[in-house]
Amino acid sequence: MIIIDNVVVSDAFLNARFCCNLARCKGECCVAGDAGAPLEADEVGQIEDNLEAIKPYMRPEGLRVVEENDVYDYDCSGELVTPLVNSEECAFVYFHENGTALCAIEKAYLEGKCDFWKPISCHLYPIRLVEKNGFTHILYHEWSVCVPAKRKGEQEGLPLYKFLKGPMVRKWGSEWYEKLVRQIESKKKSNG
Repeated sequence: MIIIDNVVVSDAFLNARFCCNLARCKGECCVAGDAGAPLEADEVGQIEDNLEAIKPYMRPEGLRVVEENDVYDYDCSGELVTPLVNSEECAFVYFHENGTALCAIEKAYLEGKCDFWKPISCHLYPIRLVEKNGFTHILYHEWSVCVPAKRKGEQEGLPLYKFLKGPMVRKWGSEWYEKLVRQIESKKKSNG
């Protein structure tokens, strides 16, 4: 385990190899599960502010859910999450012609239509953040739908922390990420 500022990084995260393999998983993490993607409080407003730009990329079912219920919901723990269609699919998901689930928010962002990329929990996946005793804990969420990503990461020798560099810099900044890399390298040297 490594602690940087108030962020606790688990050994499971440090040791994981990972590289998303959309060709194999088809974006299953966006359409399976018992709750939507976790949202930070300020992300609700960012989605609301950009909703008109996001709507053209959404499916009718997702639009209906958002228009009837808003851009957020609560999970069974009372935490903010994206709303679901059919109690399963994120309301912001759309499907590529090959059947891959993709994010309408991200599509609008990448096409320069909005200034919000996507929820940070989605960008950071397969890690989940848990707040406890004033610390943010980085937990590696291992899920069967990500087995192809684990295999690809192993084949490419890509550590999860390198795969998630962009999202981690987005969340904590480049200085924090550089501290993480230095501590990981130091830990590797001391473990020989």
